[in-house]
Amino acid sequence: MTISDVQNILNAKVISGQDHLENEVHNACGSDMMSDVLAFVKDQSVLLTGLVNPQVVRTADMMDMVCIVFVRGKEPSQEIIDLACDRGIVLMKTPLRMFPACGMLYEAGLRG
Repeated sequence: MTISDVQNILNAKVISGQDHLENEVHNACGSDMMSDVLAFVKDQSVLLTGLVNPQVVRTADMMDMVCIVFVRGKEPSQEIIDLACDRGIVLMKTPLRMFPACGMLYEAGLRG
């Protein structure tokens, strides 16, 4: 699956990283607790979260994630967008809540 596929499945708006939409993704996770992402997540490509702060991008970068999807229509600040751009991480937002968004990606074949 590509990041573009994730965008289509979640009816998401790309905020930054349009150049990377054809990158492959194989796994995803959903969490608002970055400590859990650091402790339990291995080899995930996509992070779904409702948390909107720079720590989300830093955590995703440390875990080699390539895409962050903000759920519930959350809007990142310019600082977050700039940080993601510097690290080559795609940012998107979807109006969906986390549970249905994760379920839709799982149903489409993306695993955790």
